[in-house]
Amino acid sequence: MQEHTSCFCKFAVEKPLDVIVEQAARLKKIEENEKRKKAEFRKKMEKEVSEFIQDSTLQKKKYDPMGKIERSILHDVAEVAGLTSFSFGEDEESRYVMLFKKEFAPSDEELEAYRKGEEWNPQKAEERRRLKEQAALEMEEASHTQKRPASPNSNYRDKYSHLIGTSAAKDAAHTLQANQTYGCVPVANKRDTRSIEEAMNEIRAKKRLKKGEEEATGSGSSV
Repeated sequence: MQEHTSCFCKFAVEKPLDVIVEQAARLKKIEENEKRKKAEFRKKMEKEVSEFIQDSTLQKKKYDPMGKIERSILHDVAEVAGLTSFSFGEDEESRYVMLFKKEFAPSDEELEAYRKGEEWNPQKAEERRRLKEQAALEMEEASHTQKRPASPNSNYRDKYSHLIGTSAAKDAAHTLQANQTYGCVPVANKRDTRSIEEAMNEIRAKKRLKKGEEEATGSGSSV
């Protein structure tokens, strides 16, 4: 009876040890299998990256979505090869890697498009940039125009110089500026009910009279 009990205890102790050994062997096999897969994947990526570098017609390369470990391996291979690499995608299942040759590194606009899940179109991007610059220039011009309002003098001269002459227009503009500056209108101006045409005719008449007097004076001096 004692011998039977001893054998049972020995069997009970040995069985868990067998399970532990079996589990350890299984884990080791899994690890070796994963290690082998990683090595194979790295070798495959190294080959593809090398082909990408040698192809002068390609500037970038987009991969299908892959797991985090695979992305990490690809980023490492790209860095060793002297390439620029980025991961894009909203969730873990959709994330993918893009490789860029150093001389064709993506702009901030291009990266932003990929982050939004959009396709990059250089022509459309150039058009957006041009429109943006044009809008900025128009805003700047509008701002400068508001800061430099038109002078009342120049407005008055430009409007009437072809009718009453530059000198007379300057005199009229000077009077207009004084009135506007002090916010008042002289009594003489308040009582002046003449139309613009009448006022211009009077200015022309005074100008002709002044010119005639100057000519008469000049003639008297030469006699």
